Amino acid sequence: MKQGKRRKKSRFAGSRINPKGFSSGQVKFYCILLPLSIFMIIPVIYIINQAFKPLGELFAFPPTIIAKNPTLKNFKDLFELSGTTGVPMSRYLLNSLIVTILTVILNLVITVTAAYVFSKKKFKGNKALFGLNQLALMFVPTAVAVPRYIVIVKMGMIDTWWAHILPLIAMPVGLFLVKQFVDQIPDALIEAAVMDGANDVTIIFKVIIPLTRPALATSVVLTFQQVWGAVEASNNFITDDSMRTLAFYLNSIATNNTVAAQGMVAAASVILFLPTLIIFICMQSQVMNTMSHSGIK
Repeated sequence: MKQGKRRKKSRFAGSRINPKGFSSGQVKFYCILLPLSIFMIIPVIYIINQAFKPLGELFAFPPTIIAKNPTLKNFKDLFELSGTTGVPMSRYLLNSLIVTILTVILNLVITVTAAYVFSKKKFKGNKALFGLNQLALMFVPTAVAVPRYIVIVKMGMIDTWWAHILPLIAMPVGLFLVKQFVDQIPDALIEAAVMDGANDVTIIFKVIIPLTRPALATSVVLTFQQVWGAVEASNNFITDDSMRTLAFYLNSIATNNTVAAQGMVAAASVILFLPTLIIFICMQSQVMNTMSHSGIK
């Protein structure tokens, strides 16, 4: 019996999985994933290189992915054009940073507190209210544009920071993701914190937030993406040019169909695209954890 056990042990001793190592069996996966990764990264490289191409290369046929004669003229023209409008580009950038930071922070506070209440508090109408959040996932911003405008006007928020922040302060998909994570936290853990004298605020900061970081990071990425590129407020609720955002200014250039403006359009597209890409790269591990958790569930 002992010899049989030793033989079985020796048979499987060399077949242990080493997550840090590389085996010949992994070659087939790399052969599939490497071409796919190259195929997916080409559009990103193309968008970035478009901003550095001179006007002649922008209209070259067949189009090239890499800029042969890279130049900063497109960005220079973009900044010089903003100087002729009476509002410098730095003002638009400052407005976007203020709106984005405030909206992300307020959205995070509302999301984590609402998820805690919907998941761990029992009250009449809990399921109905969360059902409204699920229903809100089906509505596109265009469908609620008129009600939003009426609310902003009635509350006297035209030409204020709240006109930018209020329409984007709540994100149904973020609340849905965080609530699913909070559902996985054992009720016994919450009860133990209450027995130790913790109130709801302490529970949120000491228990809920540490255990839902992947979902919160995903909510931050989605909120940042939506707010950074939002132009609805600048179009509908803002009449003062000094209160408009960078996305509005760059989109107004992008709608210019003249040939001479195509270089500035390419530069504007990169400026809008890069911050979202950087935020996603910085938080990609947390976002992947959210997706894997949702798949396992």
